[in-house]
Amino acid sequence: MKLSAAAIALPFLAATTSAFSTQRTFAVSKGSSAVNNKNVVLKDTAADLGIPCEDECALQSFPNLPPSVHPGVVTGEAMIDLLNHAKENGYAIPAVNCVTSSSINACLEAARKNDAPVIIQFSSGGSQFYAGKGLDNTNFKAAIAGAVSGAFHVRTLAEQYGVPVILHTDHCAKKLLPWIDGLLAASERYYESHGEPLFSSHMIDLSEEPLEENLEICQDYLGRMSKIGLLLEMELGITGGEEDGVDNSDVPLEDLYSKPEEIYQTYQALQPISDMYTIAAAFGNVHGVYSPGNVKLEPKILKNAQAYISEKLGDSAPESKKPVSFVFHGGSGSDQSDIQESIGYGVIKMNIDTDTQWSYWEGVKKFEAEYHDYLQTQIGNPDGPEKPNKKYYDPRVCLRSAEDNTVERLSRSFADLNCVNILGLGDPKDPENVMEPEQGSLMPKKGGLPV
Repeated sequence: MKLSAAAIALPFLAATTSAFSTQRTFAVSKGSSAVNNKNVVLKDTAADLGIPCEDECALQSFPNLPPSVHPGVVTGEAMIDLLNHAKENGYAIPAVNCVTSSSINACLEAARKNDAPVIIQFSSGGSQFYAGKGLDNTNFKAAIAGAVSGAFHVRTLAEQYGVPVILHTDHCAKKLLPWIDGLLAASERYYESHGEPLFSSHMIDLSEEPLEENLEICQDYLGRMSKIGLLLEMELGITGGEEDGVDNSDVPLEDLYSKPEEIYQTYQALQPISDMYTIAAAFGNVHGVYSPGNVKLEPKILKNAQAYISEKLGDSAPESKKPVSFVFHGGSGSDQSDIQESIGYGVIKMNIDTDTQWSYWEGVKKFEAEYHDYLQTQIGNPDGPEKPNKKYYDPRVCLRSAEDNTVERLSRSFADLNCVNILGLGDPKDPENVMEPEQGSLMPKKGGLPV
């Protein structure tokens, strides 16, 4: 399946460059009730908020990508063009679960450092955490508010970093569908005034339900989502391990491997509605990191499925013989050879969570180990009993260490996925006028710590 957005027609047409804003025009889908067939002049987030948009933020497109792909959150045709570019050019885009503005910023920094697109995604639990654990979550209202808040954060800063971002939500089991319903309502409302959805895509994970029910519910959601340019990610088979409170550690082994017939059945169910979908087919994937030999991935399941569906399609099969776009779940700790093989079989997105959770914590841990004696009291350290320690325990300092460590870890993931030097912008410039923690003053740095 080569993804296209012809049915929804949300093409990126143009952008004007100025010091403070750009403006993009989207043609609204024919027959869409949201905005009555009108052309919506879309101001990007910087223009909406009246904040500066200079240099790479103001780019209309990227040297090495289709002209529809622009800095900031991409939806509709721009998103489809980006995913097709990945599939055709042999790379996959890292998809990172984020729970704070700090983790979001680390992802954006890593993407620009690697001259690449990135997928930022929220789980239901991560969305609730973003809103604050002190907020009541009855009817998932905190998780809805947190995801929407995170979406606006991503929209605001993705442009500033000058990278294209697919804004996604992760696993949504049947019991969590009210959460997705709330986010769809937010995207539909956003679409009315902006000509595009708030999010780029959503995952619905009904892999624990009977296949027929899984497909029926996905058909309903795909019909609703594709009208406004949202992509659906669905799951077949079960991803093992534990993540975000969902424990699949004891599922039967056969459930960790999808069958070509099931993938073709999914293709038959969804393709007539829209081709704006991806399939997270199970090929032994497990959430978390495990000792070597405990997880056996079988990427050839994806190869066999592509061949099976291509044979069924006959002359209508794509020239690439890869009619399906796949998603790789449980990417943390996976062997490089399995990652490379899966990309060759049509994987365009790989989820990373456990490794970035560790890298973020490890950054804090390293900082504490290096400055332990400066972090025990507010006053008094090895330099003297009257010496203040504020510049050491200011949370921005240890959090920056966490971000630095995560950027470094994500750079390995970008490399593993062949997702480096994709945009054609080259290395980023060093930031200037960077304000350090202590009272917001400008201070020289030594090893990342103000001195």
